[in-house]
Amino acid sequence: MKKTITSLFLAAFLLISCGKEKKEAANNEPAIAVKVSGIATNHNTDFVTASGKTEAENSANVSTRMMGYVTRIHVKTGQKVHAGQLLVSINNTDLQAKKAQVDASILQATAAYTNAKKDFERFTALFNQQSASQKELDDMTSRYEMAKAGLEGAKQMRNEVMAQFSYSNITAPFSGEVTNTFVKEGDMANPGMPLVSIEGASHLQVTAMVAESDISAVHNGMRVKVLVKSIQQTLNGTVSEVSTSAKNTGGQYLVKINLINPTPEVLSGMFVNVQFPLACKKELAKDKSDKVMVPESALVRQGQLTGIYTVSNRNTAILRWLRLGKTYGNQVEVLSGLSADETYIVSAEGKLYNGAKVSIQ
Repeated sequence: MKKTITSLFLAAFLLISCGKEKKEAANNEPAIAVKVSGIATNHNTDFVTASGKTEAENSANVSTRMMGYVTRIHVKTGQKVHAGQLLVSINNTDLQAKKAQVDASILQATAAYTNAKKDFERFTALFNQQSASQKELDDMTSRYEMAKAGLEGAKQMRNEVMAQFSYSNITAPFSGEVTNTFVKEGDMANPGMPLVSIEGASHLQVTAMVAESDISAVHNGMRVKVLVKSIQQTLNGTVSEVSTSAKNTGGQYLVKINLINPTPEVLSGMFVNVQFPLACKKELAKDKSDKVMVPESALVRQGQLTGIYTVSNRNTAILRWLRLGKTYGNQVEVLSGLSADETYIVSAEGKLYNGAKVSIQ
């Protein structure tokens, strides 16, 4: 009995010792070196941002005015083309037949015109010699004018047929790049149906939607900053167009910006943030003076949640979930979840987690 009790005490002692060792080992984990920063209240926010995307200044969906089967597509998506280059061919057998008929009618009208002209010249000479009456000369004149008009009509019919041939051979309206092909060989092309889309590669612009509270400070010629999100590049731009109506844009105003010397990495369709300087709008700057801003690089994203790590009194990391507002360049507005007297972790030399020991550098 004594041996059994002794064994139980020994086992309990070993379990307690192991637990203490594990707890001490956990407490002895090396602290993660971090850099912290105080909350920056944006007293100098003299701009607002608007979302937009890049697009080619010249773009077109090329279509046709005639109905027919697509016989060949001469280009591919991504191919560069020059103005006048053949893009799509449409079956034009009926036009070939119509052209042959028009050519035959031109030959017939030419023969009638030549004969009528000779008769007119002959009767004019006879009339001058008083060998033909005025009535005969008038009849020959009418016949000559009718033959001349018939020949001109036949030639205009030929011009019409030749113009229709241009709609069976679709060419590029300007130099650029093919961005999409909407048909395949054998498809039926209908009037007005887009066949190929082309965008000019030489000039890029940005279309952005500006809120009604900010549009009064935006004007043509304004210099702006454009942040391309996907490649993290900041470009310069100039406002070229400002819409004065938000009827069809959901209460926001369309603004177009011409990019100045964009890099080759900037492609059409990329999403951007545009910064409009509003230093002249004092009341707007005053309204923004109470905003709390944090760098976007310090944020932690888990699914639909966004947070930031703060430092507790015991030098441990605490994850705080945030509600964010607008983005100003690389700074993000914090609406709730963080107060102005708290510090947050900007960067860490290891992987942070809730409760991790940290060492402020």
